[in-house]
Amino acid sequence: MSSKATFGTGCFWCTEAIYKTLDGVIKIEPGYCGGETINPTYEDVCTGETGHAEVIQITFNSDIISYSQLIDVFWQVHDPTTLNRQGGDIGTQYRSVIFYHDEDQRKIAESSKLQIEQMKLFKDPIVTAIVEFTTFYPAENYHHNYYAINPEQSYCRMVIKPKLDKFNKSSKK
Repeated sequence: MSSKATFGTGCFWCTEAIYKTLDGVIKIEPGYCGGETINPTYEDVCTGETGHAEVIQITFNSDIISYSQLIDVFWQVHDPTTLNRQGGDIGTQYRSVIFYHDEDQRKIAESSKLQIEQMKLFKDPIVTAIVEFTTFYPAENYHHNYYAINPEQSYCRMVIKPKLDKFNKSSKK
């Protein structure tokens, strides 16, 4: 059965590259969500004034990978304790956020966040917002499959590849 999940973990190029490696993920689309501006562009979102976050919207086969498993990856692939920042990417558009599509997703996300907090996996408090999904605006075409198309671009080599390598190494344990 096909379902959707929408996550903001900073730069959508990084997150797309990681989730593409998972069995059961059918499609990943980078885009914008959570703001007030209708049909924002990348340049609009980069101003930090649209209210949108850079996100990926995942279409997945829930018979192969569960929403809970996608949430587990969410916690692994970014720092959910930094407000409006992931590494050198700074601004509200880079916030840590889970946009839930239904009540079951909300419950799973909140339960997972509580469990992570209780396990004290992070030394600082988790600032991830869990927000009802409203509207998704696809990013411009050049953002799609960015890492796969541009592996030699400096951001890809210096930020995405190490993150992807770390994830692949930890997921094989």
